[in-house]
Amino acid sequence: MDTYRRKTPEEILAAIQKQGRGRLHILIGAASGTGKTYHMLLEGRSLSEQGVHVVIGSMTASDRVETSQLMNGLDRVPGIIWSRGGTETEDLDVEAILCCRPEWVLVDELAHRNRPDAAARTRLEEVERLLEHGISVVTTVNVYELEGVQHTASQLTGIKAAEVLPGHVLEMADEVRLVDVTPEKLLSRVEQHKLRVDQHSSVVKEGNLSVLRELALRLVAEGVGESLIKLREEQGYTGPSRTGERILVSVQYHFNGSIYIRRGQQIARRLNGDLRIVTFVDPDRKRTKEEEAFRKAMIQLADKVGAKFEELPLRSRRMLPDQLVDYALRNGVTRIVMGHSKQSFLQELRQGSVVKEVLRKIRHVDLFLVADRADHDGERILPTKSLNTAGSSSLVEIKERHDNSIRGHFKVYIGAAPGVGKTYTMLREGNELRHSGLDVRIGLLETHGRQETEAQTGQLPFIERKRIAYRGTELTEMDTEAILREAPDVVLVDELAHTNVPGSRLRKRYEDVLEILEAGISVISTMNVQHLESLNDTVEHITGVKVRETVPDSILHLADEVQIVDVAPRALRKRMREGKIYALEKVDQALQHFFKEANLIALRELALRELADDVDERLEAWERNHSLRGPWRREEVIHVCVDAHEEAARLIRRGFRIAHRLKAVWYVNHVQVTDRDTSLHKEYEHRLEQLKLMTERLGGVFRIVQADDQSEVPELLIQLANQDKATQIIAGQSRHRYRLMGSSRRRGVAHHLVRNARHIDLLIVAKDM
Repeated sequence: MDTYRRKTPEEILAAIQKQGRGRLHILIGAASGTGKTYHMLLEGRSLSEQGVHVVIGSMTASDRVETSQLMNGLDRVPGIIWSRGGTETEDLDVEAILCCRPEWVLVDELAHRNRPDAAARTRLEEVERLLEHGISVVTTVNVYELEGVQHTASQLTGIKAAEVLPGHVLEMADEVRLVDVTPEKLLSRVEQHKLRVDQHSSVVKEGNLSVLRELALRLVAEGVGESLIKLREEQGYTGPSRTGERILVSVQYHFNGSIYIRRGQQIARRLNGDLRIVTFVDPDRKRTKEEEAFRKAMIQLADKVGAKFEELPLRSRRMLPDQLVDYALRNGVTRIVMGHSKQSFLQELRQGSVVKEVLRKIRHVDLFLVADRADHDGERILPTKSLNTAGSSSLVEIKERHDNSIRGHFKVYIGAAPGVGKTYTMLREGNELRHSGLDVRIGLLETHGRQETEAQTGQLPFIERKRIAYRGTELTEMDTEAILREAPDVVLVDELAHTNVPGSRLRKRYEDVLEILEAGISVISTMNVQHLESLNDTVEHITGVKVRETVPDSILHLADEVQIVDVAPRALRKRMREGKIYALEKVDQALQHFFKEANLIALRELALRELADDVDERLEAWERNHSLRGPWRREEVIHVCVDAHEEAARLIRRGFRIAHRLKAVWYVNHVQVTDRDTSLHKEYEHRLEQLKLMTERLGGVFRIVQADDQSEVPELLIQLANQDKATQIIAGQSRHRYRLMGSSRRRGVAHHLVRNARHIDLLIVAKDM
């Protein structure tokens, strides 16, 4: 339908301005040496091989053989050489490039400052001129050279950029791509003299590199998220995309408003989400002096925590739930934060309950109710304590557990979707390690017929696969025993989430990898973000596809290095159309389903945010003070309440993700009612066993308690929470339409928790449908 829609004047003007203008591709890295120049040349060669006229306009000198080889065969327009402080530097020769009239020009270091007598002060001005003349540009930039990032980078690392690019630079770009490298890899390049960096520079410190890397990941993720919001609006979608968190705090001009804002800020920081604050007021009613004071304090607090504050007119108190829910859906909110009701049961009957009306009306958005615990147990914020009880292990504990072992080094390349180049990059690193003298073998490789990937195997030897008979057919699997027997230094293992052929000794490929690592053999592997266990439901929500093969999050957390291979969605769809990912007969179906542009944008944002969180977790594990999310100053105990229905697995995954980010002990509680229909007993027991296995795989504790009747369930759950001093209860939205009246069975567990667990924070997870 959008094809036939009449375009607005603004859209027509934008289209006219775009005509004849060159395209701009920006490659972002955490720092020098991440490989931005290499990837720029790689893109240039790819265009050249397609018959596009590409020239090198400016190139930073490189000692790397790979980078120098990529320059061969590409035309170069010599720059203008001059001396800055005794160091030779090069400016673009724009006039010569305009005379040459290439289709694309490769321009390194966008944040370069030109010689004093140059017509243009900066390289950015020259790039803008090339774009205006219809010449497209591929360029590079370090994240700390961007306005808006430079101040944070300087505060956390002490690194200052010689030249800062204005904030509109990324908005100018047609494509922004992250070139990701782990700090370990970058430091290794420095040690091997493959990277010329001042050894005393504050950049070449693992903690600083991690901070810059996280800044780069989050910056690109935010840009991807904005493009997804725009695309969803154009396609008429409402509600959250579920790739990132957007927290909405609903307040009134009252003393507890600041408490709710602070709690919302804590949640937003730990989940790396945006924070908004909204209050609905009667425009015809004059505020009291006390309310005016609270209003001023809340606005100041919102500004301090970097939240957007909005004051909206309230038509009537009865309309408050509708207005709040409508605002949440229009603004892509994933979680509403508000206070528990202060009304008695009779008051709720007479006046109605805002909390319960919001819960009844809302779909796709979680509801977080903040406990008023000041009277119950004093101050909310408690000192951090070490958690040595059951729950997910911290990364410090994981590292300590393995520091004195012979475990091999474990590296994982992660991507947003098939075809981004994970296997290609893994093979390239394998060849680099082999050339440095290590014994590197291919344990398992899936090229899917991609010629570029097959060519990248180079001289890497294969360890022959094991043959397994299955249902009259001979299939092959990775031969773990042969790998252990031959004991290379490094083994390359593709597709970490793969399920082995029935009859194999181990069920999953990641179990084989763990065995190999424990034998002291290093492993480099690959996986897509949709295979991460805790994201299973999120991916299904985004794509409509249920991913069957998953990897427990603990496997990724055990990795010594995790690196993303980033590709723009349109470039990935182009690869698909060219038959470089799937066979040509499968292309149309893939482009219409999993490889839809909106899906790829969402998965890319999800992968970037997930890796940014992983980087931040590692920063905290090293006990550094400049984790971007800040220290978590509260001991949390999470209780997840589940039945045996399909939604239970989603609640467990949600509970794990929250507990992991809060460094919390977490339990999954199920109340078993003795009057249950015995005809369903076998299916019910099987379902509980699966939920128990999932909980334990994710690092939680699964508990079953007995009840004689369904009406006892809520009270037993509250008793368990009180017993463990739980700080947060997580429950699912009722499967029945929410009612204020009626039997306790019809009202569901969530209703009772809202009424009777007001001393505990309560998260009610919305149903997807």
